[in-house]
Amino acid sequence: MALENDTQAPDFDLPNQYGEHIRLSDFHGRKPVALVFFPLAFSSTCTGELCALRDNLALFRQHGVELMGISVDSKATLRAWAEQEGYDFTLLADFWPHGAVAKEYGVFLEEKGFANRATFVIDAKGIIRASFITAPGQARSLEEYRAALDEVLPVSV
Repeated sequence: MALENDTQAPDFDLPNQYGEHIRLSDFHGRKPVALVFFPLAFSSTCTGELCALRDNLALFRQHGVELMGISVDSKATLRAWAEQEGYDFTLLADFWPHGAVAKEYGVFLEEKGFANRATFVIDAKGIIRASFITAPGQARSLEEYRAALDEVLPVSV
């Protein structure tokens, strides 16, 4: 079961697409984070979703939010995908132990071996303030992101 709003987001330490280690707690006191779990790089629905985020980065920036995608893919796979698609945001490899962070957030699909499409908006104190999950195979809409960000985070000037 996915973590609920108004609970502490589990900390993690994962490599990004460049091999740099990113900790969620590094953003505490600095800025909110939108953590976007997705099943697999290079798949059509995930590519469409992340391209929509790439094309609408201003939505996150105007709210002062750090956008981070996360999947069970390796950092090398994520880097190749980011370069191919021009993703200018962090992609995190929940590769090993396989899906450990997705499991902590309650969104790992054991029978499939990857995470569901789940988004958690986490404030600068590390508290989950909004979240949404779509049915398997269903892409998230920009309106869902917009509503979550508007609901919990004021627009920065």
